Amino acid sequence: MTPLETMAADWIESHPEYAADLADAEQARAAVYAPEAGRENPFLHLSMHLSISEQVSIDQPRGIRQAFELLAARLGSMHAAQHEAMECLGRMLWEAQRSGRPPDGEAYIDCVRRRATRA
Repeated sequence: MTPLETMAADWIESHPEYAADLADAEQARAAVYAPEAGRENPFLHLSMHLSISEQVSIDQPRGIRQAFELLAARLGSMHAAQHEAMECLGRMLWEAQRSGRPPDGEAYIDCVRRRATRA
């Protein structure tokens, strides 16, 4: 497997609750994950894990690695830190889409740092 495929496989293994969603390609293509249905989109969730993992590995945006490592140390879990960082990443993307401006990497990092330092 490629490094990206290995990373994806690791995240899939960390989320056994998505096994049924990932088992049937036809069903996955037809699925609708509407917020009002109360189901999280497993593909979006796993994609965000991959995005954050890649960002941290190359420190892009600059400073995300340190902020993430501080958050992981505070929480005692890389997986929990990923979920916290996901909230920040999602907010940054939503705000960029809403405002019509490019994503604000510094605001994203600040959000992760705040979560790393709150008591």
